[in-house]
Amino acid sequence: MSSMTAMADAVLVLHALVVSFIVGGFAAIWLGAGLHWEWVRERRFRFAHLLAIGGVALLSALDVPCPLTVFEAWLRTGSVGPEGFVQHWVGRLLYYELPAWVFTLAYVLFALVVLLTWRYVPPRAKARRR
Repeated sequence: MSSMTAMADAVLVLHALVVSFIVGGFAAIWLGAGLHWEWVRERRFRFAHLLAIGGVALLSALDVPCPLTVFEAWLRTGSVGPEGFVQHWVGRLLYYELPAWVFTLAYVLFALVVLLTWRYVPPRAKARRR
């Protein structure tokens, strides 16, 4: 495996981790609210989560390609041969053949639901230091 392919695979795995954070974080917020997990109300976590999905939705609404996808494609440019295991399986989880507007709508709606979650599962107010 070339070093460029390995770096492209690492970018693809990072991309999958970002997606997992966005989707899994949303599920954790609601599950944690029901199970009284305090960490799901942590402001830094909630801001990071909102920023992640907000960034995805904004890029999509502005028709700007995902930087991780662009970087991965750049790293793979010129590579010859079949795709690797990581590229094949993680790629199948992340990429679908649908019109771009479907993804934009999904990202924007998901971002709005995450924002509404702040109302129903609000983060803790920042603790004052004495």
